[in-house]
Amino acid sequence: MSVAGEERPAMVCIRRRLLLAGLRLFTKPHGALLAVFASALCAPKLLSQADFLVDANLVVLHVTVTDNQGRPVRDLEKANFHIYEDGLPQNLTLFRHEDTPVAVGLVVDNSGSMRPKLRDIIAAATAFARSSNPEDQMFVVNFNEHVSLGLAPEDEFVSDPDKLKDAMLQIHAKGETALYDALATALNHIRKSVLHRKVLILLSDGGDNASTLGFPKLLTMVQQSDVIVYSVGLFDEYDTDRNPGVLKQLAKASGGEAFFPNEIPDVTNILQTVSQDIRNQYTIGYVPNNEKRDGAYRSVRVKLTGPHSTRWIVRTRAGYFATSPDSSASEPQKAKEQ
Repeated sequence: MSVAGEERPAMVCIRRRLLLAGLRLFTKPHGALLAVFASALCAPKLLSQADFLVDANLVVLHVTVTDNQGRPVRDLEKANFHIYEDGLPQNLTLFRHEDTPVAVGLVVDNSGSMRPKLRDIIAAATAFARSSNPEDQMFVVNFNEHVSLGLAPEDEFVSDPDKLKDAMLQIHAKGETALYDALATALNHIRKSVLHRKVLILLSDGGDNASTLGFPKLLTMVQQSDVIVYSVGLFDEYDTDRNPGVLKQLAKASGGEAFFPNEIPDVTNILQTVSQDIRNQYTIGYVPNNEKRDGAYRSVRVKLTGPHSTRWIVRTRAGYFATSPDSSASEPQKAKEQ
């Protein structure tokens, strides 16, 4: 689907191909060159942050819709979505439901307690990477009491699943857990991506016991970012420092979700669920009727209508801070979660 009011991409592509087919009748020797040109015209477009800046005040939300069994609800139309800001209805001006590239960071706990779990974690993360969009930008943050970027220094992001796997194979589980510092590092790194949609996947088996950053500060960073956080708690009955509440808050604060598998091999299925979630999100947007840019928090609520809407679950952020577009202190879509 495309933005409401625009011509469907498939129709544009068909028209271009028909035009080029006509040209081939008069330029048969150059048919191969024209075929390459046709493919370029119809190739998928890499959507970056700039694609959404049609209005400096546009508020963009990434919305996940599932049924009561957690399955993605596809094929919804613009008319199914209704946005309210501070309780007042808004005019939806942006609507997309496409598998656009995403920046994804895997934040992997490699403290000592993770040693027996790492093989399954690496296998699950590699399967996740192979199911991704070929134009996704991925990276790894490894942490115990120290935090490091897993990729080679020359690679800020990669699209090759094998490079991501190689980075994770360098993990040696030992030491303590600086979870808050690791997620803060990932939040700062992912901002370097030009892609509009940004996701972090946190895999950890315990609470923080080594960070210099406190949890309240980290939670504020998450709320003020445009990054969706999915957390996977890999706990067992002997984990004395586990803290599932932290993982739940981080996911909830960003419009993501927290998972707690019963068995470590279940992580593969969980990451495939996350992949489906990412690939089936709706991107919607509106220009607020309230034109003030006073830095105040504006609550946002998305409602759905349709024959089965009472059985649908909608997940997105719950608001944003109305800062001016040229404010040096502002970040795109500073928001709290729904």
